[in-house]
Amino acid sequence: MRPTCLPALLLASSVWLSGCATPQNPDPLESMNRKTFALNEGVDKAVLKPVATAYKTAVPARIRTGVSNFFSNLGDPWSGVNLFLQGRVKDGLSDIGRFGTNTTVGLLGVMDVATDWGMPHQGEDFNDTLGSWGVAGGAYLVFPLFGPSDLRGLAALPINIMASASSQISDAGTANVLTVLGIVDTRAGLLEITQLIDDVALDKYLFVRDAYLQRRKQRESEQAHDNDGDHESAAEVMESR
Repeated sequence: MRPTCLPALLLASSVWLSGCATPQNPDPLESMNRKTFALNEGVDKAVLKPVATAYKTAVPARIRTGVSNFFSNLGDPWSGVNLFLQGRVKDGLSDIGRFGTNTTVGLLGVMDVATDWGMPHQGEDFNDTLGSWGVAGGAYLVFPLFGPSDLRGLAALPINIMASASSQISDAGTANVLTVLGIVDTRAGLLEITQLIDDVALDKYLFVRDAYLQRRKQRESEQAHDNDGDHESAAEVMESR
């Protein structure tokens, strides 16, 4: 697809998703979603969980924390861009400053010194940006391998992938190593909570779905509160410093 087509595609997607307001049944695709969920569970049980468990067992906690910080740092510039797109200039500058601080003082992001210096991790992506623009989340949707999301997330996914750090690396080998390590790191961080879900949930699919929808509702409420406030322009922020 030519780059010039991208704005039109995003506009069309936004209009379509806005018209797909969450129905009384937030999961009209449940039959398909359950099949995808079962597929994801199978892959997790056979591959991801054993590898993540071995990683957590073999690698000291201090090193795992450094790895998690490293990947979090790689995502901060994209988070900053999305904050700017949402009109949250001060927060966007904070994320850019956070990236610069942790990349230098924090040794390529292995240490998170920026949080202690008043620049907390915010982790915004294009799905959040679409939400702040008033695009409805739409029906619940389970992505193969990626997990719980919604129709808005489907529209945002290609943009988020193109903006990911691994997509910016020209060497395929390095990009693949970073991608795999990032997946293992993320899965290792979820071992305890997924075990808890396995222990308490009578229907794991419903538990995960309801938790996602509740989190989405909370996020939309937070965004509505942010949008009620006056956004500062870049010039206003710089003048206040």
